Parts: sequence; structure tokens; C-alpha cells
Amino acid sequence: MNIVFICPSNIKSNSEISITGSKSESNRLLIINALYSNTKLLNLSNSDDTKVLTKALSNLNGQTDIHHAGTAMRFLTAFLAQIEDREFVITGSARMQERPIGILVDSLNELGFEVRYLDKKGFPPLKIIGKKSIKSEIKLDSTVSSQYVSALMLIAPSLENGLKIILEGQIISKPYINLTLNILKKIGVKCSFKKNIIEIKNHSKSKISQYTVESDWSSASYFYSIVSLLDNTTIILSSFFDNSFQGDSKVSKIYESFGVNTTYKENTIRLTKMENYSKPDSLEFDLLENPDLAQTISVTALCMGIPLVLNGLQTLKIKETDRIIALKNELSKLGANVVYNDNSISINPPDKLNENVNIKTYDDHRMALSFSTVGLITPIYIEDYNVVSKSYPDYWSDLKSIGFNIEFQ
Repeated sequence: MNIVFICPSNIKSNSEISITGSKSESNRLLIINALYSNTKLLNLSNSDDTKVLTKALSNLNGQTDIHHAGTAMRFLTAFLAQIEDREFVITGSARMQERPIGILVDSLNELGFEVRYLDKKGFPPLKIIGKKSIKSEIKLDSTVSSQYVSALMLIAPSLENGLKIILEGQIISKPYINLTLNILKKIGVKCSFKKNIIEIKNHSKSKISQYTVESDWSSASYFYSIVSLLDNTTIILSSFFDNSFQGDSKVSKIYESFGVNTTYKENTIRLTKMENYSKPDSLEFDLLENPDLAQTISVTALCMGIPLVLNGLQTLKIKETDRIIALKNELSKLGANVVYNDNSISINPPDKLNENVNIKTYDDHRMALSFSTVGLITPIYIEDYNVVSKSYPDYWSDLKSIGFNIEFQ
């Protein structure tokens, strides 16, 4: 088992880091490029998930294994379903075969496509027989995953009569739906999202020749955590836009509660610790629209000794692991008192963190990424550290470049 040891470090007071493009944005653009355009994509993500999707789209040979890449599973299922007169099998890792996909499969079949289960109903692997759609309107349960919605949105312009999607129930991770909508609009697709109805018109070709992917705000969150735990430290990150399409750009507002200021300049963000910051007695956030920030925020509050309540976490149970249980287990090792249910978690930090704890990552990149900052406060071990390649392959080298004491074992 690969283990990384991190201990308190003298972090450089001024550091610059270049983060590659957003995984979420890159993966949407790859599907769009395969359907409607030959747009030149700049600053694509170098994550495993994006590499897996790129490989799959360049080699449509009948069987695809997308490993742990949940976005690729959902987006490819819809993409392959509309390739007429072709048959495909799509599968993934053992964990992927435990992650539900029934809502998307049911919707595709209702539209006239043909998707079958090869093992357990409601879960991959899938057999896909490409067909032409017979309907242009669908009702979709939006309480489980926004990726089901985005998967249909991405193929909608290729359908003869476009697509009207009526969302039923509480809309989960709405910023990711808006991200898909904004990208479609940028390439020239006529589409709208009003109340619970998404309408997308037929479209055949992108109107732009080049698209620069904004860097990943989820990856930026770990540097917000670092700055919050230190005094007199500035970190500059590129390439980020002050009119971001990404929902996790909300991290800049959330981390004001942890004493971090964000300044935009020439497609960079400068993170600095506020002078005269006063630590709050407790904090509470609703992350229904930003669930990928939950682990980072939890660890930050723990390290700063701030009692924390996070709500809107219902999607965390179907991620790479059950993230609520994983957080409870690993935060408790460090001395926290944790109470949770399917939608929320309450964390009361100890007076002093336990030292030399081994953190399990559960095949989940965000566990390794978020818990790494504990090493600024107390020595910590993180198991299976290579899991970060799923979204941020350069993470450990970037931490070393700003002064982290890291030892690989």
C-alpha cells in the first residue's frame, strides 16, 4: 500500500500554482466535441477521469471500461445510446458497479433508445444498442444526481426535435446543470432552464473554433484550506475567471468564514489570510449545490477547532465511496466527535488533534486531497495517496513546491 507522510512545514509566504482545467467542464466539452464540433480545446484537465473519457471517445470499439470515472459512465451511456446501428458494452470498477444508473437508463429507454443491464438491475455493466429517439420530452427524477440530467442535456441537440426535460423533485447540484447549459449556449445551442423545465433545441455545429477550459475550482479548494490554516501566506492560482461557470467557485465565498480573501487579476486568483480575522464560535453550511466541497470544509473546520454542521449531503452516499461514513470514520480517528445522517454531518473538534493517524482513502481522491492539509497541524499518514490522480495528478508535487514536508513510503 502506498502511504504518504506529511508533517508540519514552513510554507512559502508567496507561491504560485497552475491548476489544469476543470474535470467537469472538460468532460462535458469532450462529449460536445464528439457530437457537434471540432473545437480546439485548451487547458483540458489532466485527470484520470478525463483521460479515460478521451480514450473511450477515440476508440469506440464495442466495449469500454471506464474504471472509477462516474462522469464518464453517465455521459458515455447517453452518448453511445444515440449512435444508431451500433452495439456497445460499458463497464467499470467494482465500486462503479455499485453506483446507481437506473434513472438515466429508464429515461433513455423511454426516449426510444435501448439500454440493458448485464448483471444487477439499476447498475452497470450495460449493453447499449444504438437507436434513434422517438420522443422529445421526458420527465426525470432530479433528486439523486445532476449527472443524469447533464447526460441527457449533452445529447439533446443531436436529437431531431431537441429535448424538453421536466425535472421532478428537489434539484440536486443545480450549478452542474447550469454549467452544462452555459457550455451549450457558448457553442451556439438555443436552450433554457426555467423553474423545473429545461428546453434544448436541435443543433449540429459549434459556432466557436477555440475554447479555453477554466481551471478546476474543486482543486483550488485545497489551497483555500491551506491558506486558512496559516498566517501571512499568499497563494496565487491560475487560470480562474471571476465570471466562472463552475458551481464550486462558491468556495471563495465560503472560505471568507475561515478568514481567506480572494482577489481576481488577469485570470488568476490571489488567496490571502485576512488580517485581524476572528474565528467564529461555530459554522453551518448547506452544500446541496456544492457537495464536492464537503470533505475540504470538514477538515478545515476540524484543524481550526471550529464546530461545524454541513447539510444537503444526500448525494455523498453514491460517490466514489459513501463519503459521509468515510468522513465520520477518519475525522473520529483525529479526535472529533461526529454525528451524521443521510443528509448532514455535525463535527465537534477536539482540543488537540491526535498525531500520526493513518487516514484511509476508500478509493476516493477527495479523501486524500482534503485530509492532506491536516499535516500542517499535526503529523499524519495518508494511505493509497496515488488515488489523487483521478482529479489532480500533480497535487503532491504542487504541495512540495510550496514547502510541504512530504515523505512517500
